Order: sequence, then structure tokens, then C-alpha cells
Amino acid sequence: MSKTTLIIGAGGVGRVVVHKCVKNKNIFGKIVLASRTLSKCDAIKSELPSANIVTACIDADNVDALISLIQEVQADIVINVALPYQDLTIMDACIATKTPYLDTANYEHPDVAKFEYKEQWARGDAFKEAGIMGLLGSGFDPGVTNVFCAYAQKHYFDEIETIDILDCNDGDHGYSFATNFNPEINLREVSANGRYWENGEWFTSKPMEVKMIWNYPEVGERDSYLLYHEEMESLVKHIKGLKRIRFFMTFGQSYLTHMKCLQNVGMLGIKEVEHQGQKIIPIEFLKTLLPDPASLGSRTKGKTNIGVVCKGLKDGKKKQIYIYQVSDHEKCYAEVKSQAVSYTTGVPAMIGAKLMLEGRWSGLGVFNMEEFDPDPFMDELNKQGLPWQIKEL
Repeated sequence: MSKTTLIIGAGGVGRVVVHKCVKNKNIFGKIVLASRTLSKCDAIKSELPSANIVTACIDADNVDALISLIQEVQADIVINVALPYQDLTIMDACIATKTPYLDTANYEHPDVAKFEYKEQWARGDAFKEAGIMGLLGSGFDPGVTNVFCAYAQKHYFDEIETIDILDCNDGDHGYSFATNFNPEINLREVSANGRYWENGEWFTSKPMEVKMIWNYPEVGERDSYLLYHEEMESLVKHIKGLKRIRFFMTFGQSYLTHMKCLQNVGMLGIKEVEHQGQKIIPIEFLKTLLPDPASLGSRTKGKTNIGVVCKGLKDGKKKQIYIYQVSDHEKCYAEVKSQAVSYTTGVPAMIGAKLMLEGRWSGLGVFNMEEFDPDPFMDELNKQGLPWQIKEL
């Protein structure tokens, strides 16, 4: 029986998900691509003229509208690559229609610069009662990084004591300042306080206060800064013996200078201000001035390298491994018309959905990536365009 896959969100990641689902059309069947802006959906559809794609306009903040759309298209799964603000409404629509759900990033409240799994995890019982599965964070980080940790735990360690998640984007898009995904989400994330977990407690640092230099294979040494990232919140629950987990991301000096200046003048604010008699939110206004991340693909050169360094014990002996994946921006664009940041998020979303539809990952309730057998996902990464490597350090 033919499947129908509903994809909500038509940005750079949505484009990748559509292209990759079409490449696996025997699993995903008909594609329904929905977004607030129908023209974006139609543009993606036009890139795949022979594919079975239907487009639709949807307000993902409106639960009733989402329910109607899911019922109308008879979706077998909903892949949410809209804004993280809309996770809860889409989840609630999936509960009401008893439709399996997947996203790539955890919920963020539009008025609070904070992201956490609390409200999504709280819907676990409702998913169970509806008889459906929800897969949270099936992007790269979160997502692949979680699976890397689960793979290390299964095959290389009796106990993992420390994890460092390392995210390097060494791409050059030619602009003096731009963000590689939604500017509002990106700038809120990197301008927030850093956090890491050690010995059962969360510790906080000032934004960009903690720096280390890491030698990224195929890229080189880069300054890497400690941030808070959502996959840590679930990994501390599921990795045996963990004593510390941290997340680092690379930033060039030009990016940091621009961001600090914008922050100093209030342009990263998320509260309303009055401007010439109108209410505006500074960071939303800034978003309109910056290049659309979806437009960066054709101009971006260089590579990404994202991975995890795990240290722990195997047979009573200390062990350390580095699992990582390198992608080339230009090669990604040549395949799916998106740069590597979107590619490395969109491909894992497709893989997670594929494993759900095939029944290789299954369950009732909501789950994080590391709760499943990592082997099928790791195999699919190699098949679907994200080959990974392991080094013993």
C-alpha cells in the first residue's frame, strides 16, 4: 500500500528532506510539502518535476488547520522541519490524528531564549494513548551526534565517562555576516550562556567564555567555543556512567565581532520595542535584513565536520575515540541545491523517518535518537550521503 509523507517546512532543510525522500520514493510514496509560504513549496517541487509531490499552504501555529491537513492528505508520517516554536502544535495535531511524528530540533518558546525537551517529553503519554511514535531531534546535532554516542556505547565502551560534541562549519559564503540556518534561531542559540553537565550538575558560563582549539580532520585547527545544545539534555539520561558532557562550535572572529556589536546595540532582543509608533521585535527585524539561509547554497564553499569525542572504559582500560562526519558544501549543493548545514540536518531527518516507516525503529511514546539500536541508522548514513569515520585517539 502506497505511503503519503507530509513534510512541514520549505526552507533549506525542507528542500533536502524532499529531495532525499524522492530518492527513496519506494519508502515515502507521495510527498505533500506544506508551508506558510506556498511559493517556497512550489519552487522545491519545480526542482523535481517527475516526482509525486503535492504542495499546500499551512499555518503551523494552528492546531485545527494542521489536523485538517493531516486528515485530508491521509499522512502516514509527519516530518516537522518548520520552526522549533511550532513543535508543540504539530505534535498535538499528530496526537489528534494518530499520526507518527518526527522533528529535527527541540521546542523553543518564542518569547523565552531557552530550548528544552520538557514540554515534548510531557506528551509521551498522549503519544502512547494514541498508539503512535514521536522521534525527537533527528537532525545532525541533535540527531546523528546522539546516534554516534549510542554507537560508541554499544561497540566501544563498557562505560563512557566524558563526551565532547564538536561542530565545525568551515564554509565561506562571501558575505561579511550571515547565518547558515534561520537567523533568529541561530543568533538566539549562540548569544545565550554556555552550559555543560558534570557529575550530575549543570554549570553555566558566559557566552563564548570557554574556548579550545581543535584539529578537525580535512579542515584544520579552529577556535571552538562552549555552548549549550539540546542533545546533552537527553544524553545525560541515556549514556551509562557519564560524568561530563560538553558541546563546542567553531566561530570565526568576524562572526563573533558582528554578533557582539549586534548584541550591544540591542538587535538580538526578543522583546517588543516601539519604533515610530509600531511594535517590532529587534531580532525579527534583523532577520529581514540578513541573507536568507536558503540562498547561501550556491555561494558557499568549504566543509563541515561534526562529531563526538568519547572517553571511557573498556575491559577495565581507558579508551578514547573520535567519530565524525565531513561534508562538502559544493557537493551538497550539486546534489540537492542546499549547502552542507541544511544537508547534514535534512538527510538524518529522512533516515529517521525511513527507519520508522520500515518498522526498524518503533515504539509508543516519544523518544530521543540514542534510545534505539544505532546500527541501522549508522548504515543508512553511509548509504544516503553522510559517510562517517572513527579514529582511536
